Amino acid sequence: MTHGTPDPAARDRAPAPPSRAGAPSSPPPAGTHRASLGPAPGRASVGDGATGTDGAGPAASASRAVPGDPPPRAGRPGTGDAARPPTGGAAHPPGARGADEPVRDGTPGRSEEGAGPRPRVLVLRALGLGDLLAGVPALRALRRAYPAHELVLATPAELAPVVAATGAVDRLLPAAEPGRAVPRALDWTGPPPDVAVDLHGNGPPSHRLLAGLCPGKLMAFAHPGTPEIEGPPWYAEEHERDRWCRLLAAYGIDADPADLRLPRPTAPSPAPGAVVLHPGAGAPSRCWPVERYAAVAEALRARGRRVVVTGGADEGDLVARLAKLARLPDTDVFGGGLPYDRLSALVAGARAVVSGDTGIAHLAVAHATPSVTLFGPVPPSRWGPPDHPRHRALWHPGPDGDPHGTETDPALLRIGTDDVLDALDVLDALGEAPAP
Repeated sequence: MTHGTPDPAARDRAPAPPSRAGAPSSPPPAGTHRASLGPAPGRASVGDGATGTDGAGPAASASRAVPGDPPPRAGRPGTGDAARPPTGGAAHPPGARGADEPVRDGTPGRSEEGAGPRPRVLVLRALGLGDLLAGVPALRALRRAYPAHELVLATPAELAPVVAATGAVDRLLPAAEPGRAVPRALDWTGPPPDVAVDLHGNGPPSHRLLAGLCPGKLMAFAHPGTPEIEGPPWYAEEHERDRWCRLLAAYGIDADPADLRLPRPTAPSPAPGAVVLHPGAGAPSRCWPVERYAAVAEALRARGRRVVVTGGADEGDLVARLAKLARLPDTDVFGGGLPYDRLSALVAGARAVVSGDTGIAHLAVAHATPSVTLFGPVPPSRWGPPDHPRHRALWHPGPDGDPHGTETDPALLRIGTDDVLDALDVLDALGEAPAP
């Protein structure tokens, strides 16, 4: 969920497929390649907090070897996020961008002075904060598989600081549409990408957007609407992190779903040791009642805990209401959408983060900060944190709901304030503190 919070994704829709596999019937003009979906873009098929409802296409055979592809790598079991060093450590070899280096936003890079442009990998994931963080294992796997290539990520421009923190991306290509739709076009310049990777959805609009750039190779899930593009089958119930790692595995690239950690922020926390409450989400159906957040805040403050509240740029009224109900001082209210560096520092230095299924929950995982995440209508089996004692996922199973709904989902309403307080007590008993 974009978080903000990445919203669940909607369905991909698109015009007729290109006439040949992975490319249109005629190449675009030399110099500039602008892929377009036409006047009626579809919606992204996955988002953070919910998966799209497109059916996966029939299973396709594993991709055949293509000259220049990375060799298949032996799979390895996930080791858990606690065992994975942050970006810049041994897990990220030479060629990976350091987390403190800015991601470029401009013309393609060149391999050396006077030489031609570097080969390029284009990755499409034009969604939200939570979506980006759930895709970090796949991005790092691509970085390792193509160390000499320029890795270009098509994603919203406002995510640039997060993209830089992953240490995997060389250049950000701004790409976004209202309502989390598949971008109408990509402002791609220069030769076609050597490799294009669809980490956005299960197609066909996102497939065709990339295929229109005539990449040398396109990695994507199979879909009956784009039979010319081979790939593994899409499973709607699969966890988001595992999904994209499985996609890459089908093309011989080893990816570890536990490779989620971000480096600790250098900026100080504006509220070290506080419990962070984040009442917002991408849709009302994923927002736990603000009165219950206030009850949690009052109970924690009665125990001597500092409690702060955060919210996105469009959640000022929600944050103000919670602050008023819980009688929080102004110093403990961070509304209006904190800049990423301050939000990251706040989360990294928090005692715990309590939120719905939204971006800040993924940020807590990335910083190994204890968290309590309230799920509904989408279950944690699709968007939940890694299986680790410091992360508590609260979920009362029930019928599937609408992740874009206008009313709080019944599954969320079944979570009481005592459930949240009990989960925080469990975290306190573990004696967990934010990881160094």
